Amino acid sequence: MKPEQFRALVVEETADGQFSRSIRDRAIDDLPDGEVLIRVAYSSLNYKDALSATGNKGVTRRYPHTPGIDAAGEVVESTSGDLAPGQRVVVTGWDLGMNTAGGFGQYIRVPADWVIALPDGLSPREAMILGTAGFTAAMSVHRLATEVPPSQGEILVTGATGGVGSLAVSLLAKLAYTVVAVSGKADAAAFLKGLGASEIITREAAAEGGNRPMLKPRWAGVVDTVGGGILAAAIKATQPLGVVTCCGLVASPELPVNVFPFILRGVTLAGIDSQNCPLVMRQGLWDKLAGDWKLDGLNALANEVTLDGLEPAIAGILAGKLKGRTVVDLGAK
Repeated sequence: MKPEQFRALVVEETADGQFSRSIRDRAIDDLPDGEVLIRVAYSSLNYKDALSATGNKGVTRRYPHTPGIDAAGEVVESTSGDLAPGQRVVVTGWDLGMNTAGGFGQYIRVPADWVIALPDGLSPREAMILGTAGFTAAMSVHRLATEVPPSQGEILVTGATGGVGSLAVSLLAKLAYTVVAVSGKADAAAFLKGLGASEIITREAAAEGGNRPMLKPRWAGVVDTVGGGILAAAIKATQPLGVVTCCGLVASPELPVNVFPFILRGVTLAGIDSQNCPLVMRQGLWDKLAGDWKLDGLNALANEVTLDGLEPAIAGILAGKLKGRTVVDLGAK
């Protein structure tokens, strides 16, 4: 049975244009329309959630609002023939947590085509250790692996201590790639080595020579999570027929690069859009993450907080101080 109310993080805009956050009771009837009502067991904290939680209108247009772009739990009500009450499910991406009340509440209501069945090989908590970050990493690795075998050479992963980066390092190492990780954190070496990185280089080393037209080819492939000058240098240092995936812009949305790597080396630059990934591909990659690609050390990547413990985690991710993934226990199991 569904309750009349549930707990959620609510972000409100004050009369003077500031934003405040609090844990409050919300009514089930206040949730948006949708075919599927889900009791959320776990969510996870992403950079986009932190932006929404601080009032970024580029992420969330209307307040009050509950962030949380990831959710894993159990179907409570469904008008979809494909989803039944009691079924364990995952929702990532689409508009969840952006302008649709998200996973930082104990219940969500969403369209049926946003929902995938949780594969048997993953628990809801494990699914949220992965979350949007893990799914984005899986899309990046899948795109790279279709054209670049492990024998071709080193794979560069930028922003390697972040959610997408750390999971990409782990997935690539599991698939027998030699991974070079980029990090600006002086204390990150042991963490990244533990994930399977063979070498760690600084941001400065990764961006070196980025103003030149071309660089000596080194990388067989790249998983880039930051954009800007580091991405440009990585493209210019990619081997002939190498693949570079791009999914982030925390360094810069601008890309100072010329056409030489593409027309002289046949380098492929592949954009990764996990938010609007089609349902069939989404389910297929989640099945991989629960099967052949399942990571042995998932729990080592995660810190866990409750709704009441989100405040310091939000501040930490905005300051770039978090490593790995932050899982949110909704206490609604």
